[in-house]
Amino acid sequence: MYGGHITDDWDRITNNTYLSFLIRPEAMDNMQLTMAQGFRSPNPAKYERQDYINYVDEKLPVEAPQMFGLHPNAEVGYLTSLGDKLCFTILSVTGGGSGGTSSKDQVVQEAIDRFLDRLPEEFNYLEITQKTEDRSPYVVVCLQEVERMNVLIGEVRLSLLELDAGLKGTLNISETMDELAAAIFLGKQPGRWIKVAYGSLKELNLWFDDLLLRIEQLVEYSDELIPPLSLWISGLFNPMSYLTAIKQFTARAKQLALDDMGFKTVVTNWLSKEEVTEAPEEGKYIHGFYIQGASWEKGRGQEEGNLMEMIPKELTPELPVMHVLAILVTE
Repeated sequence: MYGGHITDDWDRITNNTYLSFLIRPEAMDNMQLTMAQGFRSPNPAKYERQDYINYVDEKLPVEAPQMFGLHPNAEVGYLTSLGDKLCFTILSVTGGGSGGTSSKDQVVQEAIDRFLDRLPEEFNYLEITQKTEDRSPYVVVCLQEVERMNVLIGEVRLSLLELDAGLKGTLNISETMDELAAAIFLGKQPGRWIKVAYGSLKELNLWFDDLLLRIEQLVEYSDELIPPLSLWISGLFNPMSYLTAIKQFTARAKQLALDDMGFKTVVTNWLSKEEVTEAPEEGKYIHGFYIQGASWEKGRGQEEGNLMEMIPKELTPELPVMHVLAILVTE
């Protein structure tokens, strides 16, 4: 839950810090150190080996993150993951979980109808490329994203139509179709989709909602081949390509060597993209970054905010809109 093997320098630093605090002479004298709330080390003058064994078996407090100097949130993620895994395992081995009289085929058929009804058509790639002869970095990023999204939409639609035909008896059910049906029934991302999709750990319904949001942003982006005022960068197949485009665009505009360029980021005080009303003179606004192990305190006026302690039960708070600029590394 709290550790594992020492695999890098950070692991070693963390381990040494724990050891320097816990393994010390004072732990064995009559001071009876309080290692954590409700846990005083027993008096060694009064304890023999068997007494220590009994103490460990009977009197140790319930394990908690605070005992290890960690935030209570450290336990939330672990318990959530444990609960999800337990429920999914039960669902997998029982073959049930619909909560009613619906058969597996009916549940899958309803999901197919719902997905096909909401899934938009592929982008007209040829029409988009003919909108402009400009092949600036931002246009190239958009075209690359459209191309990959078309592959994903096409795969999702084709596989759903095949499975729909199989369930209705007009096609023989193949092994691939059976695997797709099982994944849909269990709420997992199908393997066929994962191969052409972006990295995601979301369950199927949330993944599909996320897909629609990505398509929606790409529709806006491809309409005039101009990036949104604030781009949802984690909604791209290749987020790094957009950051590279910022660097390439600035390097061309200022006639600078691309290899000499680096990024400067400023966290604004806009909590949502709707607050952005105009594009910056240089660089671009982006959103969709998250923090782990901390939270973000909004700044006042033009002042930039700062990191602060985690808020209970908020494991990955989202950063406000960020302003990314490309500047010379020497600056």
